[in-house]
Amino acid sequence: MNHHEFAQMWINAWNSHDLEDILSHYSDDIEITTPMIALATGGKESSLKGKEAVREYWRKALDKFPDLHFDLKHSTAGVDSVALFYKSIMDKHAVEVMFFNEEGKISRMYAHYD
Repeated sequence: MNHHEFAQMWINAWNSHDLEDILSHYSDDIEITTPMIALATGGKESSLKGKEAVREYWRKALDKFPDLHFDLKHSTAGVDSVALFYKSIMDKHAVEVMFFNEEGKISRMYAHYD
């Protein structure tokens, strides 16, 4: 997989606000860990597991931030993984590290914000 091409597809999916397009990159058993979950849940959780739980969380986020737009700054490749550095919502910079399963779908994701 070319990490540059993947990064642009991923950014384009998010900027389209098409939730099904966004979710098409993820496995059914996706596990995401991000401090944004704690903000949304009042500090109760920082991880979600399963595509349906993630779908509901991201649906609420897209509804809450209708002008959401990500600007890709850089991408890097690892072993069965990529890391994307981008400008996120609320003028935050983010790094997301995504790990791929055998089918080429993201199975784990960790987000970091400044």
